[in-house]
Amino acid sequence: MTERSDPERLLLVTGMSGAGKSTALNTLEDLGWEVVDNLPLKLLDRLLDTPPAEGSARDHRPLAIGIDSRTRGFDAEGIVKRAAKLRQRAHYDVAMLFLDCAGAELERRYDETRRPHPLATDRPASDGIMRERELLTPLRETADYLLDTTNLSRADLQHELRTRFAAERGAETVLSVMSFGFARGLPRNADLVFDMRFLRNPHWDRELKPMTGLDAPVRDYIAQDAAYAPALEQIEALLLTLVPRYAQEGKAYVTVAFGCTGGRHRSVHCAERVAGRLREAGFSPTVTHRDLAAPPRDAVEEPKGSRKDFGTK
Repeated sequence: MTERSDPERLLLVTGMSGAGKSTALNTLEDLGWEVVDNLPLKLLDRLLDTPPAEGSARDHRPLAIGIDSRTRGFDAEGIVKRAAKLRQRAHYDVAMLFLDCAGAELERRYDETRRPHPLATDRPASDGIMRERELLTPLRETADYLLDTTNLSRADLQHELRTRFAAERGAETVLSVMSFGFARGLPRNADLVFDMRFLRNPHWDRELKPMTGLDAPVRDYIAQDAAYAPALEQIEALLLTLVPRYAQEGKAYVTVAFGCTGGRHRSVHCAERVAGRLREAGFSPTVTHRDLAAPPRDAVEEPKGSRKDFGTK
């Protein structure tokens, strides 16, 4: 293997099934990590000894390997010993992240998704959770990072991971872009809020009403508003100026929120568009849509008198 002046970073990601391992690996990948999930353990050494492709510009990326009770050849004690041996190899900086979650919450998540627990396919999920917790005890006790996701949403978990692992790459600011509906209240902890209710409202178009800002017809409808292009361009220019300044001042989190009345059309599309522009500029925003799943309701939208201005069908 090619000698390197700095140790190669290796993070073993494990924990309870349903606690957020997939979200963790996806977030690390967004942060620039190379990610491998559920690799048979007997192939681990072969993976680590395989040099990167010649001329690769990404051969110094840190490596995250997902391991759980479904991994072929799973042996918690063996994994602990393997990690210890890897730490003795001078060119590896090895750490372990363990994702935990309360049993009652795990049961709720499995009930909500209607998926069987991998260790209790023909029994209640509680049986599999109890068995898995026993199997994973050696990993939990030796983990370098322990993260309890019981009370964390997917977005919250992403925040935590970006804070811990983006900070290690140079104290990067955790950037979030979200949409919401004013009818359901302002989001907490939003640093910048842009009110998009000045744009034409797809809710009053019978064909567009059941759609969301993720659908092309809704996007095209909003874009026809004469104020759309100049307003979004100015918002994007403002954010491209402010976000780097927040980072220079050491602000750990920046949350940019786009609101419309119901949180399903205008705010959703604008959040997606601006997040895309930020990615083009080299940022890695996390995008969430707080009220996207809420049913469309006339009662929470603008007064009916405003519909005629938009040529509603």
